[in-house]
Amino acid sequence: MSATLISKAKVAAQKENHPSLALVSLGCAKNAADLEVIAGNMVKEGWVLSPDPDRADLVIVNTCSFIASAREEAEAEIRRALALKKNGAFSRVAVTGCYPQRYPDAVSKFPGVDEWRGIPKKWVEPQLPALRFTGKAFAYLKIAEGCNHRCSYCAIPSIRGKYRSRPIDSILREAQALIQTGCREINIVAQDPMLWKNSGYRLVDLLEAIDSIKGDFWVRVLYSYPSEIDSAFLDWMVSSPHAVKYIDMPVQHTVAEVLERMNRAATIEAAVLLPDVIRSLVPGVTLRTTVLTGFPGETPLRFKKLLSDLRRLQFDHLGAFAYSPEKGTAGATMASRPSKEVALEREKLVMEQQKAIWECRSKKMIGSKFKALVVAPGVARMESQAPDVDGVTLVKDALAEDIGSFIDVKIVKRKGFDFIGEKAVRGK
Repeated sequence: MSATLISKAKVAAQKENHPSLALVSLGCAKNAADLEVIAGNMVKEGWVLSPDPDRADLVIVNTCSFIASAREEAEAEIRRALALKKNGAFSRVAVTGCYPQRYPDAVSKFPGVDEWRGIPKKWVEPQLPALRFTGKAFAYLKIAEGCNHRCSYCAIPSIRGKYRSRPIDSILREAQALIQTGCREINIVAQDPMLWKNSGYRLVDLLEAIDSIKGDFWVRVLYSYPSEIDSAFLDWMVSSPHAVKYIDMPVQHTVAEVLERMNRAATIEAAVLLPDVIRSLVPGVTLRTTVLTGFPGETPLRFKKLLSDLRRLQFDHLGAFAYSPEKGTAGATMASRPSKEVALEREKLVMEQQKAIWECRSKKMIGSKFKALVVAPGVARMESQAPDVDGVTLVKDALAEDIGSFIDVKIVKRKGFDFIGEKAVRGK
């Protein structure tokens, strides 16, 4: 946040000891991590978080613009913030993140915005201990920015730029601070963590360095480009005292012709062969994926093969999304694209099939005991449950004082995509 904006907001708040700050966080965990740094550094400089999210000297609306629905949400939140400013609830409005980065001239659509700022060109160091939106128990640790892949459906490279790895010393300082302040699950995030490298070190070197930090905690790597998962990474997952045996490997499709059109030809073999290889090398691993339906070139026969492959691969967790063409991407101009209605119907069929797979696989967990992290009163997550995407384990006797602690949970029953469990005595 610029010095100009800070000084002007301080003038607007001159009757207060400290200017107040309200936050609106939109989009993915990586976006939230960016806002944590911005807001956390401002708090260190004397700002205070407003107890009323709709009243402050300054509101920051941190935006996403990945797809149409994200842009619509961003625009609605900007207009809402401006309406509150007009009524006197906010003194100033700042818009940050992907939306102003992708649409730098769109500020003219929103009279009254005081600052319109995209993605920082240089890495912004968090002042430690950093602000955390996730609470005491877990955190997202961002290790890189941008993306070097050029998937034909994705606008991220044009928004976030080329891949830039965060310096290893910076990452380790933040990881150490997280553990010292009670964090028990570090979720490694980036557009593609597998590509991280710095000063001769690669991702596994970084993970092993995090392992050397003293304490009882989990390390979870979120998003692994399928063709980049190698034996060194899997060996770390098996041997590490902290690694969560969980791999999020978005395959997007399993048919070679469709993957080629997606500009993901490098993942063709990995999409259909890697899950079985991983399971053989990492016993007890949880596999998650995502797929796109209705991409150009997805014929009825090719969609049928996708369904068949997904039945065989039996992913533990899966998300399906109907393809939405994005202006400026190669996919937007491709021929042979199924209609929106067909794409949505195929998305529904994939998720109906996955629900049946989930019910079958999750049934086998009932009656078993697992280590879980308490993240809120009555709410815990097992290794097989990543934050925000996989459901939770409801444990009635997990109390507020248990937040940030590991407990053993016996699974009693399933509730939708969640589990209901009860505390179990360790060692019995």
